[in-house]
Amino acid sequence: MTWEVTVCRDGEAFGRLAADWAGLYRRCATATPFQSHSWLHSWWVSYGVPGALRVVLVRRDGALVAAAPLRLVRGPVPVLTHLGGAITDFSDVLVDDAHAGEAALALARALGRLARTAVIDLREVRAEAAAQRLYACWRGPRHRLPDSVCMELPAAPIDDLVGRLPSSRAQRARSKLRRLDKLGIEEHVVPATEVPHALRRLLDLHHRQWADRGVTPEHLRPRFAEHLQRAVRSMVESGDAMVTEFRLGGDVVAADLTLMSPLLSGGYLYGADPVLRAHKVDVATLLLRNGARESSASGRATLSLLRGREPYKSHWRPEPVVNQRLLLARRRTAPLLLLLAGSAAGRRWAADRLRDRAWVRRLRS
Repeated sequence: MTWEVTVCRDGEAFGRLAADWAGLYRRCATATPFQSHSWLHSWWVSYGVPGALRVVLVRRDGALVAAAPLRLVRGPVPVLTHLGGAITDFSDVLVDDAHAGEAALALARALGRLARTAVIDLREVRAEAAAQRLYACWRGPRHRLPDSVCMELPAAPIDDLVGRLPSSRAQRARSKLRRLDKLGIEEHVVPATEVPHALRRLLDLHHRQWADRGVTPEHLRPRFAEHLQRAVRSMVESGDAMVTEFRLGGDVVAADLTLMSPLLSGGYLYGADPVLRAHKVDVATLLLRNGARESSASGRATLSLLRGREPYKSHWRPEPVVNQRLLLARRRTAPLLLLLAGSAAGRRWAADRLRDRAWVRRLRS
């Protein structure tokens, strides 16, 4: 049994890892679509900074059994953090389930050697993620912080989700569903060959939908569109993504990008034509019905509404699940870890106070 650890620092070499990475990704049960090679490599092509790539690879008898897709971010506190950046809802490492204990330990040792002058900062880590094994076997200073809140529903048909609601709210939901049926909105799952054109339509609808309410600036940038174009077609082909268009009278009036893994599926981005407001269509109900059908039919456990506490999500009584931020360091970089943890805690405290004041103002108004 031979163990080999390498660090990939070249983007083209990372691209050539697609086949090995895909095999490891399928052997890591807790991986999400954000850990697929298609998503990570495409993100690096669009967002990566030359010289910053640090992908740690652990092989056992030549087979890839663990990987940490990282990049070096320089600054007052240098950090090794995940690929995917702010547009990625979950980060993680990959560990082969068949060799989980040994592979996680080997990965931890490799990261310890890499992190001589930087803190390892893993954001948006799920409670069941493979990175939790890494955290458990880490020998140096470590710290765990809360990160973003995600909203989750059981993967069940829409009628079951409606049945979980209080009677008055359930009645309104059924009325919205009947209206969708009456209008005759048709769903069309886009084949991989048509994904690039469908994504352009989706982004256009997304822009039009939020034009008068403040669209996320990154969603308008060419690099974001290019990233989706590269990543999603391949992810549709491998079963890690699905693009659905909703048509009314032959016209595409809404579109949704859903990302899927064995454990969960979640709507990542959608767009809706403002004309639906005139038809009194509840877009959230339209999307949720589609997501509930897909997740329940595929046998997944969770329908994730991904990050954020937007009001439309709370109507369906989802469970809030808090992602975690894992900080790992060596003894010599322990002061940097403490500085980073203290800064993060301070920002979170300030954000909580601002949110509390906003709630008070709403109640008073």
